[in-house]
Amino acid sequence: MSHTLKIILIILSTCLALAGLGAWYAASSINPAQLTQLLSSKVKDATGRELKIAGPVSLTIFPSIGVKAEQVSLSNATWASDSQMLFLKNVELEVKLFPLFTGNVEISSINLAGLEAHLQTNKAGQNNWDLTQAVVASNTKGAPPQETSDDSNFVAIETIRVSDARISYQDGASPIKVIEVPKLLLMGESGKTTILLDLQYANYKLGLKGKMGSLRQAIIDWDQIPVKTNLDLTLTLNGKSLDITGKVDKAPKVLPQFDIKLESKSFDLLPLAAASAVSGKSSSTPKPSQAQGRYFFSDDPLPFDLLPNANGKIVLDIAQLGVPDQAPFKNVSGTIAFKGNRLDINDLKFELGKGQAQAQISLSQIDSPTPAISMKALAKGFTLEQVVVSDDSSAKVSGGDTQIAFNLSSKGKSLHQIMGAANGKVQVTVGKARLDSKLLNSAGDLAVTIMDALNPMRKQSNQTILECAVAYLPISNGMINIKDSFAAETDKLDIFLSGTVNLNSEAIHLKIDPNQKSGLTTGIDLGSLVQLEGTLQNPKAGVNKEGVVNSAVSIGLGILTGGISIAAENAKSLSTKRQPCKTAMHSWADIYPGSN
Repeated sequence: MSHTLKIILIILSTCLALAGLGAWYAASSINPAQLTQLLSSKVKDATGRELKIAGPVSLTIFPSIGVKAEQVSLSNATWASDSQMLFLKNVELEVKLFPLFTGNVEISSINLAGLEAHLQTNKAGQNNWDLTQAVVASNTKGAPPQETSDDSNFVAIETIRVSDARISYQDGASPIKVIEVPKLLLMGESGKTTILLDLQYANYKLGLKGKMGSLRQAIIDWDQIPVKTNLDLTLTLNGKSLDITGKVDKAPKVLPQFDIKLESKSFDLLPLAAASAVSGKSSSTPKPSQAQGRYFFSDDPLPFDLLPNANGKIVLDIAQLGVPDQAPFKNVSGTIAFKGNRLDINDLKFELGKGQAQAQISLSQIDSPTPAISMKALAKGFTLEQVVVSDDSSAKVSGGDTQIAFNLSSKGKSLHQIMGAANGKVQVTVGKARLDSKLLNSAGDLAVTIMDALNPMRKQSNQTILECAVAYLPISNGMINIKDSFAAETDKLDIFLSGTVNLNSEAIHLKIDPNQKSGLTTGIDLGSLVQLEGTLQNPKAGVNKEGVVNSAVSIGLGILTGGISIAAENAKSLSTKRQPCKTAMHSWADIYPGSN
């Protein structure tokens, strides 16, 4: 080693040693109480909230700036329920020292332990995590706020660790939702970001692990220079996994492009549906029972805002997909294409029981007040027995060859709005089947009311023998007009329905025309000639006075009472046999072109 190089190394080592000693002295001379007061003051000025540090605080300056604090809390908005919005048992922050001399802020790591976050939205739509409102309010009373530059340097973070976090959220007066995060790790290394997440909501566990291109670098470069990043992740939901692979490209000032594949041998949507249902229930804190929703079809806004405004596609390849209240779909395949504020699913296919299903769905004007949706589907070759599931092993269905087709278009932001403005046609046919009464009783108020009206003797038997059923539903601006296009045949009765269902108001006005089969049963009261009234949410059975009069007149009766038997009507039915299912049936090709 040359003499000159030795001198340079000695000088450099001496400078580093002096810098280290200076940093040690500077750090040791800082009063933690003064540091706490300074931090609290800065946070107060920036957010209008009170920052409190009840535990010890320590500071290091060399070779990086490190801050450790315990028992840290941030006060809540004045209108919020909890006094604190955030609480941390322990927080550690490490900032690289030398990039600060170039004007850049690079955080090596953030460690958060024992995080408790109480998030809330009030009736006015204000969020308690919006820290700008208090600052704006204070600025209006004093000097105008200083202008900020869009060119300010970005804060880059290499590693984030969160452990034992608990996040609660309440929207208005709705029940509190609680999410627990035992572990979250985002770690940058060798140009990639490692992701590890464990999350629990109610009884449902979600995990995400894998790697992607540098998340830190992608955030820095986003809309500045072209960004290309690969995805190789695995999503786990209650023990079943979904592989997420693909790439994302983002050129400056244009929409992102992506090409992603979702692949799984077995994945389950039941936990997502169940978790959504749980969110509507009360939390562990006792609360008054919630009133029943106004509509059968929910008026809550659909999460269209979560759809990405991007160009790209998602390819589906799922061998078995669990869905709520029925047997799983098998061999699910299709492509979801995104083009700005439009989404198209043109080739969705899956096996349903031993049959096949195919569907096409388009969603446009996603960012408008009334997104437009069109969808058509055809499913055939399966039976009710193959797809209907029940928690009660004794509640069974056998047989029931089924075919379904629909072709609908509408607009709206909620399911209620979409149904209330729908146009199109729906047809469902069911062949001969045996339906257990327990299964029918668990189908909901609307289904039970219809079944009781269609078959007044259903409660006298533990099963219903269905010969066939056909429902052809033409829909115009949310109004379903039924004229002998909804029919069923059981072993005892032939039934026609006629009338209207208003999907906007959800009002029901359906007359039921039952006809006993040639003397197989006697003693049905004229009072069982009923009509369905009320709404889809609260259906009611009323007396169809017109039907009672017509039946009585047809057999020559002039005086009517609720107890008169229509046994005599059976004799008439011998010579006027009806074929309700055949009458109600329409061409499949009229609903789904190309089908038969």
